[in-house]
Amino acid sequence: MGLSRDGDGKQRHGGTRAALFVYAMEGLENMSFVSNAVSLVIYFFGYMNFGLTKSATTLTNFMGTSFLLTLLGGFISDTYLSRFKTCVIFGCIELLGYVLLTLQASFPSWRPAPCHGQITNQCEQAEGGQAAILYAGLYMVALGTSGVKAALPALGADQFDENDPRELPALSSFFNWFLFSLTVGAAVGVTLVVWISTNQGWDWGFGVCAVSILFAVVFLSMGRSSFRNNVPGGSALTRILQVLVASARNWRRPVPAMIDELHEVDDKEAAPNTELLQRTDQFRFLDRAAITTNPDGTPYSTTPSSWRMCTVTQVEETKILLRMVPIILSTVCMNICLAQLQTFSVQQGTTMDTRIAAHFRIPSASLPIIPLLFMMLLIPIYDRFFVPLARRLTGIPTGIRHLQRIGVGLVLSAISMAVAGFIERRRKSVAVEHGLVDSAAPLPISVFWLSFQYGIFGAADMFTLVGLLEFFYAESSAGMKSLSTAISWCSLGLGYFGSSVTVEVVNKVSGGWLAENNLNRDRLDYFYWLLAGLSAVNFGVYLVCASWYRYKKVEMKSLEKVEEKEVTGF
Repeated sequence: MGLSRDGDGKQRHGGTRAALFVYAMEGLENMSFVSNAVSLVIYFFGYMNFGLTKSATTLTNFMGTSFLLTLLGGFISDTYLSRFKTCVIFGCIELLGYVLLTLQASFPSWRPAPCHGQITNQCEQAEGGQAAILYAGLYMVALGTSGVKAALPALGADQFDENDPRELPALSSFFNWFLFSLTVGAAVGVTLVVWISTNQGWDWGFGVCAVSILFAVVFLSMGRSSFRNNVPGGSALTRILQVLVASARNWRRPVPAMIDELHEVDDKEAAPNTELLQRTDQFRFLDRAAITTNPDGTPYSTTPSSWRMCTVTQVEETKILLRMVPIILSTVCMNICLAQLQTFSVQQGTTMDTRIAAHFRIPSASLPIIPLLFMMLLIPIYDRFFVPLARRLTGIPTGIRHLQRIGVGLVLSAISMAVAGFIERRRKSVAVEHGLVDSAAPLPISVFWLSFQYGIFGAADMFTLVGLLEFFYAESSAGMKSLSTAISWCSLGLGYFGSSVTVEVVNKVSGGWLAENNLNRDRLDYFYWLLAGLSAVNFGVYLVCASWYRYKKVEMKSLEKVEEKEVTGF
């Protein structure tokens, strides 16, 4: 996709100006989503009368579903709708979800009767119509945010031409500032919106989220005239399935040794600015899908359907997806660690001294502001100082390769968990020294001790999350950009679901490191160190996967010339 320009050569579509509307929507949308991610467990427990376990499970299921549904949003964006339309439609679905939650929080008859004191089996939980309203609102939000998260990063990246070397630095910078807008929105969410929900009521909190999503959709719509919009290229999943079927039909035939023996669109048939992927030497068995002759060696009398003969580009598109799978799976461990910072580390904070001034305390749900502040500080430094310096040294537009950036984040994640173990050991020693092991009183140790593990993990997230988004966007074919960026979000969903499984397994194998319901008696420090060890092993696996990965080779068919772009090296 080239930029549209007017008669004097000035750019009319795309560029940084168009990306500003994307930043605005991301900040506003993430403000609403994150504020609920850190506080909904309180709403479930105190207003829906769910037990502690059900409250936590309901939240993790909501979060995991939100990220896994990005695959659906990405598929719809690539197949049926432009990325702009996907963001607007799914943003409206998310808006309706928040409106429904606002109405439920506003009308007492839509909620169970308040249960004063500790919740017991006699308390009436939300069920029937009340539960239906709750889950309908929650999963409308989950569906809406999934489509936005899948299409919005790709929409922003589309505003820069990845085939123009002059625009590659701006494209890389877009992903850094996209994360910055995401972080700013999250910071406002875990402070201002959480404070509103806690002090003014949940109807006000959900209402603010609804208004925020409304403004997000409006701001994005204001930028419509300046966007470069993609044209849906049909179902990437269908094309991949065609490759698998065609290669299975030819499974007895030898893999052709020469590229000339494989089917590809020729220069005359290729439309201007068509992306053709060159053959790679991995998953060679799939090359059988592009064989151009009958089983007896004679040419086809007529061009067969795509279920019998595919193009090399179509085969390589399938190979790219298969090569991406080990990369995304090797980042799930990091997101399991992230889930601990949103659960156990928050619980650690509730046992510590949360005072900032004489009369002000940090709400426990606002503790994630610590890594967010670190990220807000680090992202501009990384984009404005580190990347230009690294670019001069390496000659790479992004400073370092995408896979190298992800690897740095994985290392920092392991370090964060190791540091978290030492901080927990320090916190427990204070509890023992002051005889507060079985006391609910705050320990005389500042909550800012947690800033070490939060800060290191914030840096890890800066490297890995943006690295994944940029990697999947850059490596995917033109027809599956949204689906590929959605895959990067799936790592978060798998991490949330995997966190619950990890805790259960560790409890059973260890004899109950985390089963006391009392952090002063639990062995959370051992658990953190276990995660640090697993993260170190996972990094070793990642190195193998990253070294094995082959970057795509692209041949651009344009009106004037044929351009070949190849990105190599870990």
